[in-house]
Amino acid sequence: MLKTEKINGILVVKFDKLDRFNALIAEPVKEDLKNMYTHAGIKLALNLEGIRFIDSTGFGVFLSIMKTANNNQGQFKICNISPEVMELFKLLQLHNVFELYETLDDCLKSFS
Repeated sequence: MLKTEKINGILVVKFDKLDRFNALIAEPVKEDLKNMYTHAGIKLALNLEGIRFIDSTGFGVFLSIMKTANNNQGQFKICNISPEVMELFKLLQLHNVFELYETLDDCLKSFS
C-alpha cells in the first residue's frame, strides 16, 4: 500500500498503485505512518503523486501524523499534490496547516 525510500536521511513515502486515499485504507496507512516515527527527529515527506481524491478520513490521517511528528520532534511535509486534491486542501483551509510543496525536490530541499 505504501512504498518507502530514504533520500538524504529523509523518509519519502508514496502510495503504491492507488489513486484514492479514503476510509477503506485510512487506518492501516495511519498505523504504517505513525510507526515510522519510532524515534525523535524523523523527517518524512509524503509524496501524493498519483492520488486524485482524498476523503475526510484521509485528511484526518494527515492531521494525526502531523501531531505524531510534532510530539516526536519530527517533521511531516506533503508534496506532488494534484490540482484536484489541492482544491480540497484549500476548501478545508488545510493548505495553511501543512507544509505543502509542488515537487518532491522542493520538499526535500525544505528540510532543515
